Amino acid sequence: MSTPWDERCLVIAEVAQSHDGSLGTAHAFIDAAAGAGAGAIKFQTHIAAAESTPSEPWRVPFSPQDATRYDYWKRMEFTETQWEGLAAHAADAGLLFMSSAFSLEAVELLTRVGMAVWKVASGEVGNLELLQAMVATGAPILLSSGMSPWSELEAAVALVRGAGNPLAVLQCTSDYPTAPTQVGLNLVTELRQRYDVAVGLSDHSGTIFPGLAAVVLGASVVEVHLALSRDQFGPDVAVSLTPDDLRRLVDGVAYLSAALASPLDKDAEATRLAPMRDLFTRSLVLRRPLASGSVLSDADLVAKKPGTGIDPSRRDELVGRRLTRDLPEDHLLALDDLA
Repeated sequence: MSTPWDERCLVIAEVAQSHDGSLGTAHAFIDAAAGAGAGAIKFQTHIAAAESTPSEPWRVPFSPQDATRYDYWKRMEFTETQWEGLAAHAADAGLLFMSSAFSLEAVELLTRVGMAVWKVASGEVGNLELLQAMVATGAPILLSSGMSPWSELEAAVALVRGAGNPLAVLQCTSDYPTAPTQVGLNLVTELRQRYDVAVGLSDHSGTIFPGLAAVVLGASVVEVHLALSRDQFGPDVAVSLTPDDLRRLVDGVAYLSAALASPLDKDAEATRLAPMRDLFTRSLVLRRPLASGSVLSDADLVAKKPGTGIDPSRRDELVGRRLTRDLPEDHLLALDDLA
């Protein structure tokens, strides 16, 4: 089965909860992601009663209108019809529609809506029941490895592989925002070596730099959070890119992907650039006018542009030879000038 990251690096714009429960804002994110050139838009599907309890603590106590995190999840819920509208809008905008499921009920809802790719959130990698439900649909799986030790990640990889679903594993650091020293770019390479699968980066740095570096290291998927502006409300704004940032990332990914797909042969390039080389390199010329019959000394020679004459590396071959005719200062020496 082919995947959206087979032919080019897939850039995913992660909305998460930055729509703050507003369906209109969620639709605005789709337009912003499409306008910035992303390949996919990703939401999160939370069904409070299916995944949480009223005692769930806040990760960041940011919302003055929600008494508990459970209340917050309730406010983030969309109906199935609303999810269908978001998926249709994404398709019309040329985006792959994705949403992370956080309960079996969410998997069932999103399966009905239609999911071409499942993204498993970092905190759900060890939830094998949830993962099995996603795998059972036959769709490709993206595993985000943020909070998992190798043992947990390997169990999830084995489950997906055993079912035969296409798989990509993303390095992810669950710090919000992620400091440069915690990005873990080395793990992008290690994941590929360990599992021999497509790899990527789910980034929370709020900058374009880790994503670009990951592409150079072979990432097939780059996921970043998106905020409509730096002034937007919500806990994920600090880890997000603006639409302008996302456009720069997308352009950078395309540039680097093209560069990496086009290796150069050094000698072939030297041949191709021979006319340019003639302009920038040097030839042996006369430092002063000399008469026919003069014996060239080292002091008579100097290297100057252009490089269309005798290469300065052959200087020793010229010293001691006689001129066959009168020559002016700065004359580019040729072999027929010499006896």
